[in-house]
Amino acid sequence: MAKKPRAAAADAPPPPPTGDVLRPPAEAQYVDELATLAAADSGPKPPGWRLSPRAVRDFICGSREAGVRRKYFGDDVMVERAIVSLSSNRGLMLVGEPGTAKSMLSELLAAAISGTSAHTIQGTAGTTEDHIKYSWNYALLLAEGPTPRALVASPLYVAMRDGLVVRFEEITRCPPEIQDTLVSILSEKVMVVPELDGPDRIRNARPGFNVIATANTRDRGVHEMSSALKRRFNFETVHAIRELRQEVDLVARECDRLLREASAPAKVDRDVVELLVTVFHDLREGVTREGVQIDRPSTVMSTAEAVSVGMAAGLDAYYYGEGDLRPGHVARHLGGAVLKDNPDDLKKLRHYFDVVVKQRSQKEGGLWTELLEARKGLP
Repeated sequence: MAKKPRAAAADAPPPPPTGDVLRPPAEAQYVDELATLAAADSGPKPPGWRLSPRAVRDFICGSREAGVRRKYFGDDVMVERAIVSLSSNRGLMLVGEPGTAKSMLSELLAAAISGTSAHTIQGTAGTTEDHIKYSWNYALLLAEGPTPRALVASPLYVAMRDGLVVRFEEITRCPPEIQDTLVSILSEKVMVVPELDGPDRIRNARPGFNVIATANTRDRGVHEMSSALKRRFNFETVHAIRELRQEVDLVARECDRLLREASAPAKVDRDVVELLVTVFHDLREGVTREGVQIDRPSTVMSTAEAVSVGMAAGLDAYYYGEGDLRPGHVARHLGGAVLKDNPDDLKKLRHYFDVVVKQRSQKEGGLWTELLEARKGLP
């Protein structure tokens, strides 16, 4: 009986339903937008891509004409460079502070280019070469010997076989000898399986295959990448959002979405979100909008942390308050974001309240006065 031909990358299976999962993947969450872009996409596409580079950018950065909303708030030119890198023969390395949406950006890129973001390797100290390349079903291995049926394909193996983008999260957490498993694969686009015979011994990558890796700048000292591996990647730095308005838009939208998904639709007032984001900006930069120098906490005051605080405060308001997010709810959860493992960070937060919040309360009143009065809610 003739073997059924494997589906091409463009015929990837439909995304899973979103109703019964806490966090659907990007290809499921934005399935309608991806379909809209694909239907109208007339731009040139690199081999194996589902969308053109222009449509991929519109999917990530938004397009009013196509009715597609912005998903990544940051440097649009960096996003374009990242897309161009993936259309070349080099991998893409996204580096930056924790919480700057590197993983989200890699997921969006994979979903738009390949139709799936599921092929992911999570880098840890325990990651082995088997996790990256392939392993074996030992019951079948003992019964049949090394055969294609006994081979357990890794996400990288599947991505090479089907011409897809594979994501490698936190690559610098892997030991250097494990990282370097990628060197020959990125160079030659070939994986050799010496245990197999015949054509199954060589796995050539199909068009569309590439690798997106991420690494936190604070983790660079964990395991430095070899110069050989670095040369196989184009590096892009993902910075924290610099514009207050953009970050307020993102935090407000995400808090509202997460609270609705948690069946706790607290009222998220934009002015309260702006206060929250302003506090994060001040602590992140170490200088306030008035030019007052303050001590920065050692923890990362990222946008992701701001969303976490906003959601926690919203849940607090919904379950223990009147359902309206107020500065007092924010204050109750700021300490958990700032205080991770350095007790001095809490002193810095209290000093921020004593100096900055107090001054703004005297000058502006309103929400800043509410926040100052809630200082007792700090740990």
